[in-house]
Amino acid sequence: MCGIVGYLGEGNVYDILIKGLHRLEYRGYDSAGVALVGKDGRINIFKTKGKVSNLEAFCADKNLDSSVGIAHTRWATHGEPSDTNAHPHFSEDGNIAIVHNGTIENYKVLKDALEQHGCTFHSETDTEVLAQLIEYIRLTNKCSLLSAVRQALKQVVGAYAIAVLEKDNPDTIIAARQSSPLVIGIGDGEFFLASDATPFVEYTKECVYLKDGEIAEIRRGESLKITNLDNVEAEIDVTTLKMSISQLEKGGYPHFMLKEIFEQPDTLRDCIRGRVVDRGSRIIINGINDHKDKFLGAKRIVIVACGTSWHAGLLGKYLLQDMCRIPVVVEYASEFRYSNPVIDKDDVVIAISQSGETADTLAAIQIAKKAGAFVFGISNVVGSSIPRETYAGCYIHVGPEIGVASTKAFTGQVMVLTLISLAIAQLRGTLTQDEIEQVGKAVLKIPTYVQRVLELADRIERLSLIFTYARNFLYLGRGYSYPVALEGALKLKEISYIHAEGYPAAEMKHGPIALIDQEMPTVIIAPKDHLYEKIVSNVQQVKARGGNILAIVTEGDTVISNIADHVLEVPEMPECLTPIITSVPLQLLSYYIAINKGKDVDMPRNLAKSVTVE
Repeated sequence: MCGIVGYLGEGNVYDILIKGLHRLEYRGYDSAGVALVGKDGRINIFKTKGKVSNLEAFCADKNLDSSVGIAHTRWATHGEPSDTNAHPHFSEDGNIAIVHNGTIENYKVLKDALEQHGCTFHSETDTEVLAQLIEYIRLTNKCSLLSAVRQALKQVVGAYAIAVLEKDNPDTIIAARQSSPLVIGIGDGEFFLASDATPFVEYTKECVYLKDGEIAEIRRGESLKITNLDNVEAEIDVTTLKMSISQLEKGGYPHFMLKEIFEQPDTLRDCIRGRVVDRGSRIIINGINDHKDKFLGAKRIVIVACGTSWHAGLLGKYLLQDMCRIPVVVEYASEFRYSNPVIDKDDVVIAISQSGETADTLAAIQIAKKAGAFVFGISNVVGSSIPRETYAGCYIHVGPEIGVASTKAFTGQVMVLTLISLAIAQLRGTLTQDEIEQVGKAVLKIPTYVQRVLELADRIERLSLIFTYARNFLYLGRGYSYPVALEGALKLKEISYIHAEGYPAAEMKHGPIALIDQEMPTVIIAPKDHLYEKIVSNVQQVKARGGNILAIVTEGDTVISNIADHVLEVPEMPECLTPIITSVPLQLLSYYIAINKGKDVDMPRNLAKSVTVE
């Protein structure tokens, strides 16, 4: 959720912080603020409700001269979006300022105790409680800021990434994390702090990813010390970033979402590169090959994920069961962690998260590890928590995804799950070499075929005008196309705010068929596969009730094309690869409908990119 930025050095602090907030705004945009230690020795806090642009306007006439500061863009948890609830927050005497990503679960107990000691609170947030607690400990125990932060965090239950400034110690930032991401950039005589590396990639490639339970003391003069909550010094592991600044810019597109949709031929090539070799006859996934015994001996695979990643996981179930003949269960991570799951040492648990920081998925990983299962991670962000917490894994390599509604990460996740399924099938001998080569060769063509689908964009933009003012949508698919229907409906909901449901097409007659009329469009994903004749029947049932049908079909289709009102044709592929091809026109349809409605597709209301709180 929320985004944190910090800077300590000789550069223009305010400009660096604001640019960083813009880079992190996909993580939350309910309010934003900065805290700067001024040359007069005071901490000046400027904050306002709304997006970072609102903060810039508010600060236009302010004195922003400083060499150290912290900043925050918020996705509201405790307390409604408002100027008062915006971060940073002061301690009562104004000596300490703090920004925070996460949720302090026992904040009410701590707040009540502090109020009994005379503290007065001005916001509804859990973060102000932490600021007041640090200052109370600092004054009561007459200890250093670092010691006060450490003692305060030992009393905290919940998730946090924090950055703390002290008026009387302007050459220091204290940072800490627990279940929320935080990374330190190391420059030439300067330090950067952020929720991910995007705010400082143009200034330095050297960074340190804080681990859970670690506290960093960042001091002017190239001093960085990392300890844990027990004051044991930790090793500083410096990582070199491979991210480029061009990946964080729109590149001439009006929105990041459209850019990321059109990047998919390239991101899929990056995802495939080095993994499909010998002209498609062999699949190499190091995380599988290095732990082959776990996959050869697996009695069951459990996939845990949330949101779009859950839809990819559902496709993973079909892929793994079809190719590997292993039973697969797909669980919402948020339900899995509270369902008293039955997991044992012969299970393989696959955890999927674009950001690698999804709180519920990380909690599910801990449960699976405690039960003795082998845990395999699929993520996009190098250095994130899930790759560090799992025993092995696979990156999707699609580059930074800035648009809140996932597009290229979804197709990357599905591609990786396809390759994982092929790699396990090789090990287990559940597919013949000819079958592996047939799919492997088709995988190599996927980027070119996605490029062909993107050529439908102008037509989809025109079609979107027909559907812009619909109040409800129904998305239908069977087999591999059912998760695509779910994902298509989610995309439309996320960015256009039109109610949409994805359903297995065969289940339509068990309830949803009652909703069908001329006012509710039905999107049917119907490529040529082994269920094609079945879905033709479903299309006829919708048409018989006056439904307005948009069908995604295989090129050359002559049956559904003659029934549906509108048709989009996609290239023919092996059945297991059709989801990657058929999902792209649905991404474009959602995008253009939302644009027609004047919505902010990159920052849809109430959503944030990385869900690091429950």
